[in-house]
Amino acid sequence: MERKRACVTGGTGYVGSMLVKRLLEKGYAVNATVRRPVNNEKVSHLLDLQVLGDLKLFKANLTEEGSFDDAINGCDFVFHVATPVQLESQDQENDIIKPSINGMLNVLKSCVKAKTVRRVVCTSSGSAVSLNRLTGTGHVVDEESWTDIEYLTSEKPPVWGYAVSKVLAEKAAWKFAEENNLNLITLAPVLIAGPSLTPEVPWSVRLALSLLIGNEHMINSLKRKQLISGSISLVHVEDVCRAHIFVAENESASGRYICCAVNTCVPELAKFLSERYPPYNVLTDFGDFPENPKLSISSEKLIKAGFSYNYGIEEMYDESVEYLRAVGMLSN
Repeated sequence: MERKRACVTGGTGYVGSMLVKRLLEKGYAVNATVRRPVNNEKVSHLLDLQVLGDLKLFKANLTEEGSFDDAINGCDFVFHVATPVQLESQDQENDIIKPSINGMLNVLKSCVKAKTVRRVVCTSSGSAVSLNRLTGTGHVVDEESWTDIEYLTSEKPPVWGYAVSKVLAEKAAWKFAEENNLNLITLAPVLIAGPSLTPEVPWSVRLALSLLIGNEHMINSLKRKQLISGSISLVHVEDVCRAHIFVAENESASGRYICCAVNTCVPELAKFLSERYPPYNVLTDFGDFPENPKLSISSEKLIKAGFSYNYGIEEMYDESVEYLRAVGMLSN
């Protein structure tokens, strides 16, 4: 039986590299795209995965139409994970939003050109569904929900450009897929935690564990995240990768899927971390900061399709703490 081949864009990233690993372990042949294959420092963790199976690296750039052709040619599945992430950019329109939309379309054009691609799974984000002007608590957002772009572009909260880029890129993908008869699924993970293969600790892990690390800047970012998005919603990187493969292989899958295992808020999370990891003296007094999330992000559609999460909040943080201890970011 011929081995299925999958392409993973953004192969050097947090989710991309872990997805490559998971696919190889499942017996897939994998083409991974990277921006600079000759930069050993950036790709060494991918090269290490070649012992697991057939892994080829291809040079590709989101801004160059046609640069994904070779990597996607002959593939059964394409996982478009790559995304511009320049969170400190002063020009979010040109550094994040436009490259994200154009990159999405460039990848999808290569999929149509290949004529072998059975399904494309594009990684969206929880920030594409939950950022709205909501008051009160008890709201539930699901796959029918979209982030309010007018709110983001007028208020310009921190990292607004990333959320806008995710909404516009996903909407552009759905329009293109419909016009070109392309089998498309989008998966929107929330804040991702867990160990990483990457040389540097991913930003999302540092944010999710900021209360343990004690970094005031990141703790303030976590608080802002709750105020803007309405909750602190979390998922383990392994479950994110499993979900990507699940929706790719599940023939009845269609449309958008949210990938979220835990909904909480900063004070609730701080209390949990303080009790579970007492040596780290986690801050638990946040004054008049909201003690309840405004909303929860529903993953019911994915669960009803037959997916189950392997990691709850305890396992997610236990593995993340172990990872940060191993890289020296947390004391033992």
